[in-house]
Amino acid sequence: MTIGTTTDKASEALHIGFDDTDSLLGRCTTQLAFKITDYLLNKIEAQFLDYPLLIRLNPNIPWKTRGNGSVCLRVRIKNHEKVIEYIKQCVKEGSAIGSGANPGLVFFSGERIPDVVKEFSRVAMFDVLSKHKAEKVAKEHFVQYFTFGNGQGLIGSLAAIGSMLYEDHTFEAIAYRKRENYGTLRLVDKSRVIDYDKETFPNTFNNYDRNHRRVLIAPHGPDPVFCGIRGENPELLVSSLDRLQPEEKLDGYMVFRSNQGTNMHLQNELNLSEIRAYTAGYLRCKIITNPRIIQGGHVLFEVEDSKCFISQAAVYEPTGLTKIASRLKIGDVIEIGCGVRKATSKHPKTLNIEYIYVLKLIEVYDLYNPLCKSCKKRMKSEGSNKGFQCDRCQYKDSSAKKICIPQNRNINTGLYIPTPSSHRHLTKPIHRYGMEKRLSFNSELKLFSRWFSSSSSSSCSSN
Repeated sequence: MTIGTTTDKASEALHIGFDDTDSLLGRCTTQLAFKITDYLLNKIEAQFLDYPLLIRLNPNIPWKTRGNGSVCLRVRIKNHEKVIEYIKQCVKEGSAIGSGANPGLVFFSGERIPDVVKEFSRVAMFDVLSKHKAEKVAKEHFVQYFTFGNGQGLIGSLAAIGSMLYEDHTFEAIAYRKRENYGTLRLVDKSRVIDYDKETFPNTFNNYDRNHRRVLIAPHGPDPVFCGIRGENPELLVSSLDRLQPEEKLDGYMVFRSNQGTNMHLQNELNLSEIRAYTAGYLRCKIITNPRIIQGGHVLFEVEDSKCFISQAAVYEPTGLTKIASRLKIGDVIEIGCGVRKATSKHPKTLNIEYIYVLKLIEVYDLYNPLCKSCKKRMKSEGSNKGFQCDRCQYKDSSAKKICIPQNRNINTGLYIPTPSSHRHLTKPIHRYGMEKRLSFNSELKLFSRWFSSSSSSSCSSN
């Protein structure tokens, strides 16, 4: 893929990937990318070959922090070693290593990412990969890497540079706070969010949850992100950021190209005979037990695949899918997108459902006693194979049978997804079906002139 334009033949492409620099107590991998980008643009005059990539990996990994996002920067520069040393120091100083972060950092020099690295990235979207596997791939394909802590972030770092996003992708403009505001309340004008959401839909998404009257663009933790606006093109996202006009003075913003909102983690077809904990994918299956509602309003039922293997499936109340799930019946055919929850001493391995696509609904009937031919009152059974008798007029009919009347199922075939406030980063909003984007191998992606803005010269140590 040709992204950007080559202006200096003496420069060579450098692909930079890093992951797991944050912890639950703070820091942020995308903000570290923002500070490194500031250095590359203003100190090195690097030519960016693509927008910074924000790659969300398998969201079911239990040891992830927050959104399980890794970052890739693709630049054309001279003097790779100088840049590598600077970024290495940046990751070391700018990561929450003492608070649980285990960063990984990778560099690959060259125009074309090896196919094995791309395949590693593809699998990382839905499966569990080991650090050992990442090290093996890196060594065999001349990827320079560094790790800190236990180095678990090496997996995401390698997956980041292997993700080309030729397939569907979205963008996110992320605005960052100044250090003195970390941990304070983010003041976002709800009315401005609602206004731009109305005017820009469907080209921005997950701005505001109307059902719960909740702003979705701002996090609530101590991390340095002020807000993030997601959508289909960078220009619209930056103009939407401008419209927020926050009272708080910000450190700047950066536009990422991302797999968010694409369901990329659910492209793998599952086989119930082989499912493993923490993996994800989709499955076409048949309902074999009627759904039951358990404490908390969650819904459980069992499904069977085409090879007659069976698994328990769960729909959780916050998703807003429980009403639909509770109306399913034995024999209905559905497709589900799901993650696999590990078995415990109390619960079997379970498919945690992220979407339901109802493919086929069986006819369900209510059985009623026949009406009396004389007085039209419903008759009573005389016993098995003995016919029916009317209590009012004593009319008997030995050949009468029960009447089957189709139930109104209150459910239609089609796709059902969670309410916006329950979306994962990768969840594909309903309106994005049919809006998918694709880059050809030889396409050229020109970067929007305002994709990056910094209020001051950022240094990694100020993280």
